[in-house]
Amino acid sequence: MDTRKPVATTLASSLVALAFTAASGTAVGAVPDQPENWEKCAGIAKKGQNDCGATDGSHACAGQAETDGSPVEWVYVPEGTCEKIVGGKVYATKPAKKD
Repeated sequence: MDTRKPVATTLASSLVALAFTAASGTAVGAVPDQPENWEKCAGIAKKGQNDCGATDGSHACAGQAETDGSPVEWVYVPEGTCEKIVGGKVYATKPAKKD
């Protein structure tokens, strides 16, 4: 008796079900909802990747961080995330934009 066909059919059915689950947004590990608030997280920006002006006023534009991890350069992260990142320090918090 050949048992490979039922196994192959079961595997194919499982893959189709997984694809539909992932497409519906209910898959485990899906992207979380938009945060309620954002934190300006200083000390974690990469060179040239800061979100806006330095906290010490040395410049007023995004993308001007001269070194990685400068304590005066920041990026926005979801509230509650900054202090979980090595070197991160919350500089300010602001509400997220609502659609």
